[in-house]
Amino acid sequence: MAVIATVVVLLLTGCGEYQKLLKSKDPDQKYQAALRYFNDGQYMRAQTLLDDVAVYYKGTERSEDVICYLARCYMGNKDYATAAEYYEAYARNYPKGKYIVEARYQIGHCYYMDAPDARLDQEITHKAIKWQTEFVELFPESPYAQDAYKQIEEMYDRLAQKEYYSANLYYNLGTYLGNNYQSAEIVAKNALKKYPGNSYSEELSWIILQAKYQQMVNSFEEKKADRARATEDEYYNFITDFPTSKHRQAAEKIKKDVDKVLR
Repeated sequence: MAVIATVVVLLLTGCGEYQKLLKSKDPDQKYQAALRYFNDGQYMRAQTLLDDVAVYYKGTERSEDVICYLARCYMGNKDYATAAEYYEAYARNYPKGKYIVEARYQIGHCYYMDAPDARLDQEITHKAIKWQTEFVELFPESPYAQDAYKQIEEMYDRLAQKEYYSANLYYNLGTYLGNNYQSAEIVAKNALKKYPGNSYSEELSWIILQAKYQQMVNSFEEKKADRARATEDEYYNFITDFPTSKHRQAAEKIKKDVDKVLR
């Protein structure tokens, strides 16, 4: 009970001190307290105090610090969209400022952290790629550069994943209201072209092979031989690129069916 009582007293004391700071007319006192709260991980309190003094320090040397710490507070609270806005404001106002490397990196990082599932709209993902690409071009020797490269790679994978979902959807639609196999093939091929070396390359290539095969199976007799040859070419492409693929056995079955058509 004594320990609980002590904790309650400390909490009440802390709240009382914070309330006094909110009413204070001394911006320097508020600023210094904000930094202490920030270092203690109390980002909301730090943010509130920094917001209070931001106007006072506007146009001064300390304004640069205030904007950067506000961005860091929003990062600490995982409000990445607002953090990105503050970092962008910093980059606009202080293009050669002392925090510019951090700011330019964190803009892209915030968008990276805020990027949605691959099934959703990927506008934020494109922003992450744009900012991090610009960052590594401007600051290739920065300690942040390696992380920026990794994030770019992950974002391209996410875009490829979205294309994979689209191609797979078309494939599953089959011949419903048209030749969706052809659409699946086109989407998968475009994804491989736009995002070479992505983590979904094997699955996209497998969709292409299956799509060509299904177009052969569902074609008129006069077109079947041509489509069989196209499927055969795709089969060789697939096993050359992915000789140990988990789809190898299914690919071999496709090849046998193709051989029957071409006899």
